[in-house]
Amino acid sequence: MLIYISMLRGINVGGHKRIKMDQLRESFEALDFEQVKTYIQSGNVVFKAGKLSPAALSRRIEERILSDFGFSASVISRTAEEMAGTIKNNPFLNQSGIDPEKLHVAFLSEAPAPSALHKLAKLTLKPDQSRCLGREVYLYFPNGVSGSSLWKHPLDGVLSVVTTTRNWKTVNSLDQMCRDCR
Repeated sequence: MLIYISMLRGINVGGHKRIKMDQLRESFEALDFEQVKTYIQSGNVVFKAGKLSPAALSRRIEERILSDFGFSASVISRTAEEMAGTIKNNPFLNQSGIDPEKLHVAFLSEAPAPSALHKLAKLTLKPDQSRCLGREVYLYFPNGVSGSSLWKHPLDGVLSVVTTTRNWKTVNSLDQMCRDCR
């Protein structure tokens, strides 16, 4: 059994697509996943499952959510090793003056096209910073998310891939949950 993290996009936001975490755990357990644990109400799930590609795993979970809750929700999954690599590879951690509370990671369904990355670079205005490494976009918003240059430009549209963003504290908490699951 491998340890995975699945992050649901757009649930429990503004009263839409409501899922209680105990019901979400039950849905994951019905897929024969083990040691299912959720983190906060935004749809972060750590669990053990047989070896599957994260993309195939996400599709199975999306189908289950539609069946159990009657609406679709995009799911992005990573292995525990991939999540640990996301933390290790954060390019902003080596810069002086970076406030970790202003760091975010956008997890992508697939690597974006070079033209999409060019568009993202043009929309990211100082003092904000963005760096894409594979299927993650690292974001630094020193004035907060709502004060950022990207606030009015949803990343899904900019990058033409499904995205879900988590703050740095959540990323590290999910990684710790994976380590505790071993």
